[in-house]
Amino acid sequence: MILGIGSDLCDIRRIEKTLSRHGERFTHRVYTDGERARCERRAARAEGYARRFAAKEACAKALGTGLSDGVFWRDMEVVNLPSGQPTLRLTGGAARRLAALLPAGHTARVHVSLTDDPPLAQAFVVIEAIRD
Repeated sequence: MILGIGSDLCDIRRIEKTLSRHGERFTHRVYTDGERARCERRAARAEGYARRFAAKEACAKALGTGLSDGVFWRDMEVVNLPSGQPTLRLTGGAARRLAALLPAGHTARVHVSLTDDPPLAQAFVVIEAIRD
């Protein structure tokens, strides 16, 4: 059963400007250590940050809270499965919100689709409850 769906579109140029202006203050506020390490290894780092920014926004929408009610940026981490497929690891307020949405006897699965076509980055998030 689908518990939530979210999408977001992010202007990569906006992320580039924010990175230039605020640098680590921005990246440490929004991204986890793992996300920063992955983005910083790439030549096109702004695109990576923008895709992850869009994923976090989409996830917050799928949770039904936005970035409020105790859900913070770093509570949602874009990670990759062994296959390379992206997903989200939820902690803190995001994990608590997901637990509140999840019916008894179900496990959550978070589906993520990321793309970019400069100057835009886009993410879709679907949160699914799978019966145990």
